[in-house]
Amino acid sequence: MKRSVLSLSRATGRFTSGARVLPSFLLTGAQRCGTTSLYRALAQHPLLLKPVLHKGVHYFDVAYWRGTAWYQAHFPLRVGAALLHHRYGTRAQAYESSPYYLFHPLAGERIAADLPGVKLIVLVRDPVERAVSAHAHELARGFETESHFEHAVELEAQRLAGAEELLRESPFALHHSHRHHAYLARGRYADQLDRLEPLIGRERILVLDSHRFFTEPESAYDRVMDFLGLPHLGYPAFERHNGRVPPRRVPQVLGRALRDHFEAYDARLVRWLGQEPSWRR
Repeated sequence: MKRSVLSLSRATGRFTSGARVLPSFLLTGAQRCGTTSLYRALAQHPLLLKPVLHKGVHYFDVAYWRGTAWYQAHFPLRVGAALLHHRYGTRAQAYESSPYYLFHPLAGERIAADLPGVKLIVLVRDPVERAVSAHAHELARGFETESHFEHAVELEAQRLAGAEELLRESPFALHHSHRHHAYLARGRYADQLDRLEPLIGRERILVLDSHRFFTEPESAYDRVMDFLGLPHLGYPAFERHNGRVPPRRVPQVLGRALRDHFEAYDARLVRWLGQEPSWRR
């Protein structure tokens, strides 16, 4: 029944896609860094319009072949947005959250071409913790077969070999390991942000430290409201979503080696965060 409802809703959305809004901003990742928690907090603001069906549409990474009408079909109608504008005196803004956008080599180019003026919000966390969390997440979802985190890390370079080249040469191709097994690569945030900067513009990218978001949510929320140019209408309920407890602790020697690996990448985050990352203090 749920499948039938979704199918009907998608068909209706495609039929009315021209009458629907496109997003003004995107939560582009990083994966396992609190995007769902921020997405749900923002959804409580009356001027922020989430997708009709899914938190993450994943258009600019794995569904780009479907076309803009398919993408636009996921968002609310313009008439509803106009009513909100009239009521609050400020334009309503649609958004979605697809954490693979930050890492996919073509997503930034596609976003820049199809959504000129769009803003991006990126959350980052301790990349070692992120890698462990991602492994537990992919294992639980059945996308990972290697139960030991340290073995999965050893396999990563082999699994991802040639992935970016394939995705660039065959734009509609999918690469399972690039999406599900990039435990270290997806934690090299500075590389991904530097790729986005010339495409989107530094002033239209907001980077948040997820640790600070969870410990001081009001401060992070204020920054998002200022970044989006939205009126502050009170604080939402801040909750943590999609957290997973790792099956076991990372061996101390491996943890130290990974922190050393990420040190140079973390240092490059200072100019994006305006301060040293919380996990390096």
